Amino acid sequence: MALQVEIWVKSIIEGLFANNTFAARSVDHSEFVNNKTVHVPNAGAAPNVEKNRTVFPASVTKREDVDLTYDMDEFTVDPVRISHAEQVELSYNKRESIVRQSRRKLAQDIYDSIIYDWIPEGVKVVETIGAAVAAHIKGTTGDRKLMTKKTVEELQTLFDEQDLPEEGRCILLDARMYNQLMNSMTDAEQNNFLNCADPARGVIGKYLGFDFYKRSKVAKVATDGTVKPWSAADAATDCAAGLAWHEDCVSRALGESVLFDDEGNPLFYGDVISFLQRAGGKSIRADKAGIVLIKQGTAA
Repeated sequence: MALQVEIWVKSIIEGLFANNTFAARSVDHSEFVNNKTVHVPNAGAAPNVEKNRTVFPASVTKREDVDLTYDMDEFTVDPVRISHAEQVELSYNKRESIVRQSRRKLAQDIYDSIIYDWIPEGVKVVETIGAAVAAHIKGTTGDRKLMTKKTVEELQTLFDEQDLPEEGRCILLDARMYNQLMNSMTDAEQNNFLNCADPARGVIGKYLGFDFYKRSKVAKVATDGTVKPWSAADAATDCAAGLAWHEDCVSRALGESVLFDDEGNPLFYGDVISFLQRAGGKSIRADKAGIVLIKQGTAA
């Protein structure tokens, strides 16, 4: 019988993970990541200003500040066993691959969570108003309304009315909502959008003062605007959603990715490794300014 030769390349094809550069556009609270709770004091209402005061003594008032808090979360990766045989027989470095893959998956899940941490209860919602298009997130049916530049105009007006600074405005869209937006622009608008890209910061374009970021998914909501985690059961009426925010109105706190490594475990006849990372985030204004959910409108 002829000898059959098996060939293994010295590399392994790993999974793909989402882009997380958007999170850098937030207030960094990472120095507090090892605390249980972060306190973010919010100033109360500014005192009244009176022109040509005639009544004296003036009334003395007291400012009531608000203490907004959020807790740190602890994210852990399931332990992975690497048998002795896998370490000596495989042509590729499985340990190195598992470490790299675990860190990327940990980061993806943390940033998925931070997106939802940024969405406060009672968040302002702006719906898309374009023509009907087929729903695109898993488990949905029917039509939704296109994401177009008209929605960005509405967001610009809303941020202007909230007196938010021009610099630091951001929008995060999933890939399909992003393409819908681009298709609604003229050629000149598209060129201007792309010319403002900043790859070093992950910014893919700029329009009406907003820096744009793109991700495979952002958030999903029910038709009534209720925010649903991705782990929640899919409903045919769910809608995809994007996020608009100002970088001074949200925070992130990211700890180090800690590797737990039990080499030569006698019970498992190999190595066992796992990871842990503490992280959190929050919409840090008590008035909920500077954060808007961009919900797909539901077509009739």
